[in-house]
Amino acid sequence: MKPHFPSCILFLIAIPAAGAQVASHAPTVFKSAPAPTQSTSMVALNPVGKPVVRVNGSVLTDIDLVREEYSIFPYARQHNGLPKEMAPQIRDGALQMIVFEELVYQEAQRRKMTVSSAKMAQAEKDFRKQFATPEEFNALMQSEFHGSEQLFQEKIRRALLIDALLKSEIEDKSPVTPAEVRAYYDKNPALFRHEETYTFQTISFLPPPNATPDKVREGQTRAEQALPQAKAAKTTEAFGLLAEKTSEDDFHVMMGQHKPVAANGLAPQVLKALAAMKPGDVSDVIQLEQAYTIVRLNEHAPAGMTRFEDVKAGLQKELHDKKANQLRAELDKKLHQNAKVETL
Repeated sequence: MKPHFPSCILFLIAIPAAGAQVASHAPTVFKSAPAPTQSTSMVALNPVGKPVVRVNGSVLTDIDLVREEYSIFPYARQHNGLPKEMAPQIRDGALQMIVFEELVYQEAQRRKMTVSSAKMAQAEKDFRKQFATPEEFNALMQSEFHGSEQLFQEKIRRALLIDALLKSEIEDKSPVTPAEVRAYYDKNPALFRHEETYTFQTISFLPPPNATPDKVREGQTRAEQALPQAKAAKTTEAFGLLAEKTSEDDFHVMMGQHKPVAANGLAPQVLKALAAMKPGDVSDVIQLEQAYTIVRLNEHAPAGMTRFEDVKAGLQKELHDKKANQLRAELDKKLHQNAKVETL
């Protein structure tokens, strides 16, 4: 949750500048939505300044709402809207976010928090750097701030106050010590046991639908012709380049590389071959029904406990994020206790 400029400024803007990143300071409701397909029905986003919610007397509009919808669904600009089936969920999440932001801002004002002129100047300088030309910046000033330098400054101050309060209430309170990380690892051994896995690359030759026996044999022939080159590939990259060129399965675009696969998730023929190999070895041609594949073993991880050293960094981040999310939820609940929030 540590704020990084320019996100603290960008989240103010309803529709971000081209190439700009958007970040929300609100509680995480759900992960960013996936990209829509061409057949996805879209709901257009056309904010007009219509009031959508009143927070302790302060009115937020659909412009604020759309800004958060862009944060949740970054593809909205590209596809000119939200996927119809997801739009209600995204909109509800965005509404929660803008209310949270406003409550945080009001709390910062209640505490009489201030922003130094140096921070204001640096924030404005960093914000301007995002624009390729002065004309781009001036266009945004007109569309988002009606050309008002005062309004622009107010929005910067608001963003920095939100960042400052969240830092004091969440980021500064959520560090996790190395001792806490180790204690969590020791108390939860089941979380760090792993199955036997194999990491490998493949070069595969697949028959067409309803393949005749002759077509199947053609696939076998192509696999056998590729085998000497596969055996001669001494590195992951060399095998991968061959996979890109000759393999017919979906993994050819990833140089034939598969993520670690549990032993019990492999076809018996493949598991038998891999079990007899050392990292760097290449199998003979393996038949899988009507398909033929060649496998290169990159790594074999026996079942066991993942070492603390191997998970320490990721676990520390996970525990930090968990603590930060809990603090954020508690702050959200506290700010709502005496707040008057009216959906319009």
